[in-house]
Amino acid sequence: MDEPTSTGDLILAWPRPAENWCDAAPIGNGRLGAMVFGGARRARLTINDSTVWSGTPHGPAAALRDVIASGAGPERLARVRDAVLAEDYRPAESLLMSFEGPYSQEFLPLADLWLSFGGEAEYHGRTLNLDDGVIEERFTVTGQHVVRRSWASRPAGAICVAVSVDGTVYTRLELSSPLHVVRRVIGASSLTFGIEIPVDGAPRHEPQVAEPLRYGGGRVDGYDAFGALAVAIDTDGEISVSSTGFTISGMSRLLVTVSTSTAGEDAWATPPGTPLPRSAPRAEHLDRATARAATALAQGAAELLLAHDADLRALLATTSLTVGDRRGGLVDVATEVLSGKDEQLTATVIFQFGRYLLASSSRQHSGPPANLQGLWNADLRPAWSSNYTININTQMNYWGAEPAGLSDCHGPLFDLLDRLAVTGGAVAGELYGARGWVTHHNTDMWGWALPVGMGHGNPSWAIWMMGGAWLVQHVWDHYEFTQDTEFLAERAWPLLRGCSLFCLDWLVEGRDGWLETVPSTSPENLFISRQGTSESLTYSTTMDIALIRAVFTNTLCAAEILGRGDPVCAEIAIALPRLRPPRISADGRLAEWVVDHVEHDPLHRHMSPMVALYPLNQIDAEDTPELAAAARRLLDRRGPGAMGWSWSWKIALRARLGDGDTARDLLEEATRPFAGDPTLDAPVDGSEWGGLLPNLFSTHPPCQLDGNYGLMAGIAELLAHSHGGVVRVLPALPTAWPTGSVRGLRCRGGLAVDIDWHDGELAALTVLRLAGPAGRRVTIGCRDRKVTTKVGIGERVHFGPGLSPC
Repeated sequence: MDEPTSTGDLILAWPRPAENWCDAAPIGNGRLGAMVFGGARRARLTINDSTVWSGTPHGPAAALRDVIASGAGPERLARVRDAVLAEDYRPAESLLMSFEGPYSQEFLPLADLWLSFGGEAEYHGRTLNLDDGVIEERFTVTGQHVVRRSWASRPAGAICVAVSVDGTVYTRLELSSPLHVVRRVIGASSLTFGIEIPVDGAPRHEPQVAEPLRYGGGRVDGYDAFGALAVAIDTDGEISVSSTGFTISGMSRLLVTVSTSTAGEDAWATPPGTPLPRSAPRAEHLDRATARAATALAQGAAELLLAHDADLRALLATTSLTVGDRRGGLVDVATEVLSGKDEQLTATVIFQFGRYLLASSSRQHSGPPANLQGLWNADLRPAWSSNYTININTQMNYWGAEPAGLSDCHGPLFDLLDRLAVTGGAVAGELYGARGWVTHHNTDMWGWALPVGMGHGNPSWAIWMMGGAWLVQHVWDHYEFTQDTEFLAERAWPLLRGCSLFCLDWLVEGRDGWLETVPSTSPENLFISRQGTSESLTYSTTMDIALIRAVFTNTLCAAEILGRGDPVCAEIAIALPRLRPPRISADGRLAEWVVDHVEHDPLHRHMSPMVALYPLNQIDAEDTPELAAAARRLLDRRGPGAMGWSWSWKIALRARLGDGDTARDLLEEATRPFAGDPTLDAPVDGSEWGGLLPNLFSTHPPCQLDGNYGLMAGIAELLAHSHGGVVRVLPALPTAWPTGSVRGLRCRGGLAVDIDWHDGELAALTVLRLAGPAGRRVTIGCRDRKVTTKVGIGERVHFGPGLSPC
């Protein structure tokens, strides 16, 4: 078989097979993913499909009908507002809880593929190539040398496993599923499972739910929650077939391809707002999955691997980072990354691993976006449903997409936003009497837009109307980095406009003339009221107003670029100056609430008011120094540790403030080995929060990949800023990283930069314009020096030390 691997590739190594899911290594093509455990005697791949969720496409609309039928709506909202402003908290909470629907749905595991070998075996290790996404294992069976490679091919739409043996061996291949297997179609070299998928699921933090996974047993509202998974094999051995797999004797080579077809795939492909076609017959899904696996198999292992390499390597090659002088080669995860012996190598690996995870879990036109666990989950009741938590976590998944050269990976998030604009439009109109669209704390692949909580969810997290306002920042970021005016007109503008309409209608005039958000929470945080009680409900939290200001500002900018005189712009122009400015508390910190409440938890993990600093760019050390100083004091107050995603946000925030050394200290904490039980939720006291698992997944605990994605984004922010019309080079370089280089780091304005630094100083800089108006000038800053120059499209401009011209 051809081996496309380059000698300069960065390759992670583990000497032993995985003992559990948190040790296994991930592969993915944006739609299909697998965790590869490895092993000689018995190897396991846990398989996921990004469209396998509990629930149905009709769930959000049905839940909204039930909530409205219970009495929630604009009239009750008015009573809530009166109670909040009167600080009458218990009636306000009681009324608001009637606005909560059930929970959003769960991302579910699909199947397990098992490969067993007979005879005495010795395992020699497994590797994951972060440049081509191939896992390679080497072992011996009865003295025969075996090489097994596993990868998830986007071109072929299949998970592929190729085995080659120096001699012949006996092997057993089996397929199983934790879901309901209702059909088995067995051929001479193929096996297809028909699998029923639950039509409803409840998160594991709701133990009182009587039936946490409920199957429909057929069509529910015309939708058949069904999926098919097919395995096809090609081998030179002799095959015996059973109901669960194959036995192969006398084998020296084996190729396995795995493909799927699901009702969720068809539902996701249906344009939002259009009637869902009647679900395909189950036989059609079985045939489609079988045909996909067979088509992939027919290409052969060598061709499959070459096509996969060309696809993934081209994407991952857009950007690369080396802290120190070691970029490629074999890296032992336990002794070199998790040991803490070489922090520069660790930073390099964490950046490249984050890029690999995003490229593996989120690809254009492949399926729903990366969720809390990316694309990988083995639990029927995963923590927080492995869905989309949109008060920080989903956004963090995509913070690094643009700067790290993975702009195409952003696409699935925009597809979800298109869906939320429809489901959230119904919620905005019926629940709040508002125009536009809204979404709250959680969503799923069906576009859940209601508050969740089943009528007893604490308002501190369940009642938050700004989920869409934060998510829609991503369409503006995509435009700013790519300068794609077609995207701005066709995708971004409708989303921005609709979100602005909701925000305009959500705002109410306050007692002192400001436009207020009522009710308002600072996600998941509490304050001590004047009555001495712990509360969450108030009005106009700093985060609310910052998000609305961003939506309004971005909408006006988009209209100007597109030359659109939409009436919404006139409304925004009136409302924008009536938003409260960011406030500094009496002790000099960036305020979280509209008044200086006593904090319930001074070390709270959420940095909600700091959204104005990062990622919204409303606070800047040069342009708003007093607010920047106040933001720093709030960061100092919150302190260091927490869990993966909170560390990541703190790193990005410190980078924005130019505090690279504190960011480096936080990164050291975030990349230490996690010593607790990775399958359990964190104790209330936070004693087991944070760290990396043996496979480098970030943990809350349990596993959450937002931490990995966020660390990648935070590291990028240490090396370049591009907000405010200036590209700032090495704005927060840690002292402990004196030497390094980055290639292809993307900046706003359609730019890419290559940076080399030595002894903590800029050694060389290349600025390349990829897109944008011809003749646009670029301002570049490094330390105390700024230069402005023209960079034409496709042109490279070079600088030496201290931004000296070359």
